[in-house]
Amino acid sequence: MTPGLETEIVDQDAYDRNVERLHSAGVILPRIAELSDPVARITGKMDDVGSADPDAADPRNLFRVHWHNAQDRKGLAEVPEHIVLGENITGVKAKIVVALGDRFPMIDCHKVLAAYGCLIPRLMSGVFDATRHRAVWPSTGNYCRGGVAISNLLGCRSVAVLPEGMSRERFDWLNRWLSDPNDIYRTPGTESNVKEIYDACHTLAKSPENLILNQFAEYGNYIIHRAVTGPAMERIFNYMNAGGNLTPRGFVSATGSAGTIAAGDHLKATLGTQIGAIEALECPTLLYNGYGEHNIQGIGDKHVPLIHNVMNTDFVIGVSDRASDGLNMVANTTAGRDYLANYRGVTQEEIAGLAHFGLSSLANITGAIKYAKYMNLGPDDVVMTVATDGAAMYETELQIAEKKLGSNGLDTVKAAEIFGQSVLGASTDHMIELTRRDRDRIFNLGYYTWVEQQGTALEDFDPRRDQSFWDGLLDHVPVWDGMIERFNAA
Repeated sequence: MTPGLETEIVDQDAYDRNVERLHSAGVILPRIAELSDPVARITGKMDDVGSADPDAADPRNLFRVHWHNAQDRKGLAEVPEHIVLGENITGVKAKIVVALGDRFPMIDCHKVLAAYGCLIPRLMSGVFDATRHRAVWPSTGNYCRGGVAISNLLGCRSVAVLPEGMSRERFDWLNRWLSDPNDIYRTPGTESNVKEIYDACHTLAKSPENLILNQFAEYGNYIIHRAVTGPAMERIFNYMNAGGNLTPRGFVSATGSAGTIAAGDHLKATLGTQIGAIEALECPTLLYNGYGEHNIQGIGDKHVPLIHNVMNTDFVIGVSDRASDGLNMVANTTAGRDYLANYRGVTQEEIAGLAHFGLSSLANITGAIKYAKYMNLGPDDVVMTVATDGAAMYETELQIAEKKLGSNGLDTVKAAEIFGQSVLGASTDHMIELTRRDRDRIFNLGYYTWVEQQGTALEDFDPRRDQSFWDGLLDHVPVWDGMIERFNAA
């Protein structure tokens, strides 16, 4: 049985202890189908759920781990909250649609959905024992926060593993949610140092009390995004396309752990969109087999995640962290906003919406702009992406970027230069429209991480070339939902 794809009880004693633990904590687990379509399936629960503080360790927040949270993060929105960026902001005629991840509970980020997807099969099968195990959440920041939040709801101990150079706001949050500072495991380096995270997990795995939930290799991450994020994005497009004149062209997303980009597999199957994988130009692993350091926090690199469906990806799009750092300043400083209002005709409402975009979100938007330019898209074309988190997670990074500009910080001229270079001047260089040979190259690159370094069996690695493998993973959704129903009933 592939770890993370359990479909039956493996350890009955641990399962029984999990039932008792969650019952005593008052936890009811949502089914994936409920998270996929909460308006249709959990509206009846909202009188109870709506009174829960969305930022508290309240078990009812599990029923908010979806894309349909309203602006107040308490009620349900008929259509997932999103922003449609116009030409005054993007410089392209195509409509760029951004789903808002900061509507999710507890961590203001959609990575809490990934954490839930990874834990479901382990918890439902008894592989994870909430009374004995520490859940270890390796990430570049947001996934480990999601994992810690979920663990707190279950009343079990957890460990956050992340690079020491990530934004201070991530560590501030972890310090509030973890009672023992030793449960924050800082690894060397910054965003690009994923290998060091894996090394730390190998050390932690030597203790039988630690269970590693590696988002880069957990198929639950892929499954829940394809089953939940994909339909949410489709629902947004269908809402926009009420008049029937729009064409869905692409879904672009930073590769990260390759969970979010799984939504593209759903959209390709239902809407016929292409899929664009974004990575930092300073660390062009998929583009050029390259390496390096960058500051697009939250996207991870220097390897190909095991759960990345490479053979279904159509583009790789390189985006420099100079663009995301610079646009963060333009969007979140007085001088930058004045430039947008006075010279780009951006309304105050549109400017306020930019606060929902963190660094990786701005990289996603920049990648969408590059894709739209490459494809020469028009006003009836739609490119979809997501805002993983908001600007609030990067206030210290904003201060660091401003200091680099000198004593006067950002002014109108510098804001215009940044916007001109990053948006209006965004070119279609450092992009690959993937051929079969390109996909094979990227797929093969993953061998060195997963088979040689991490010990994945070759017979488990190779089947991932075939789309039927990925389509077959969705068969787990009704099975897991049945396991959740029986668990809740127990």
